Amino acid sequence: MSTYKSGLFAEWLARMYLRLQGFYILESRHVTGRYTGRAEIDIIARRGSLIIFVEVKNRPDAATGIEAVTFSQGVRLRRAAETYLLRKRWTHDARFDVIVVSGFRIKHFKNAV
Repeated sequence: MSTYKSGLFAEWLARMYLRLQGFYILESRHVTGRYTGRAEIDIIARRGSLIIFVEVKNRPDAATGIEAVTFSQGVRLRRAAETYLLRKRWTHDARFDVIVVSGFRIKHFKNAV
């Protein structure tokens, strides 16, 4: 399986996992704007008054997955999330999570970015 296809599969697994955790998927692969210094957000999900922005990593283990989110990527993700929240006029809680998929195993890191 190609890296691209395995990444899509990892995102699909992450969405299924979040649904089982009671989240409603608002958007997948959200881009705030091309050439703006913003980032693509893999998953935006909501449960009650909480919105989470999720970066999905497909790696052999959880440690390499969480290390794969660099400081500069975290900055871009926060900016993209801020833009999304402003556009939606969201005034409740929000957080940034990382989900690492290793085969069929999922590790969810809350408040990771």
